[in-house]
Amino acid sequence: MAFTIRQLQYFVAVAEYGSVSRAAQSMAISQSAVTEAVKFLEGDLGVKLFERHARGLSITHKGHQFLRHATSILSEVSAARRALTIRDQEISGSLHLGVTSLMAGYVLSDLLAKFRRANPQVDVTAIEDNGEYLEHLLIGGELDAAVMVISNLHDKLALQVEILDVSPYRLWLPIGHRLLGQDSIEVDDLSGEQLIMLDIDEMGEAAMTLLSALGKRPKIAFRTRSVEAVRSLVATGAGIALLPDLVYRPWSLEGDRIEARDVSGALPAVQVGMAWRKGSPLSAATKDFIAIAQGHQ
Repeated sequence: MAFTIRQLQYFVAVAEYGSVSRAAQSMAISQSAVTEAVKFLEGDLGVKLFERHARGLSITHKGHQFLRHATSILSEVSAARRALTIRDQEISGSLHLGVTSLMAGYVLSDLLAKFRRANPQVDVTAIEDNGEYLEHLLIGGELDAAVMVISNLHDKLALQVEILDVSPYRLWLPIGHRLLGQDSIEVDDLSGEQLIMLDIDEMGEAAMTLLSALGKRPKIAFRTRSVEAVRSLVATGAGIALLPDLVYRPWSLEGDRIEARDVSGALPAVQVGMAWRKGSPLSAATKDFIAIAQGHQ
């Protein structure tokens, strides 16, 4: 028996919230319905999608792989429904967006392409800046919406958010690294390693906070605002990196291989999403951009 769209929706909600109870609450359904859906999917797929621990659930690597397919399926279903919706009139006007550096390259371009195809009469502008400044612009009404990392918002009470993706941290290693030969990598194994830091979208700060909380004082070999520089430095053995799976690619620009591995323990996940000012009236263009982003999940 194949899984259903509803079961996929429940699975995605659990991945987003990291908790069956919060996922059930967000969808106004019973916890048992969510639990049964996840159990069915794990049985049907033959893999463990979540690790259970005292603080809730954390998605496994296999679970994250399936999450990408699940969100793609739900996006196509939403697109099919949108294609059959007849609009009374074409949307026009303007749309002012904010985007953080990392999201500009990995998330926004696809959303904008879909939005422009659906709304060719809308004038779209975008500004790239750090998350804290984009929050300031959103609250001040200077932006309609922003695509950003929403796991560490500064003013959550003033903003409405929509989660688009949940991306766990993974360890990037060069070919031949000693840790690649281990069946399981622990946080303690990172002691003494040179760390390459990506200092955009609060990635560097998040990695430092993570390791400090686990009692580790990493040696910073290099700080950069370029993802490609991180890939090149890791691939050539200058250090290792802890980054969300969202930005992982197996090759550097020079063609050198990069391996990614899970680290045992409850590493956090980055929530990628969209934010807009809570309670503010939304233009037709903004509403449609939000709808397209929701369908993109």
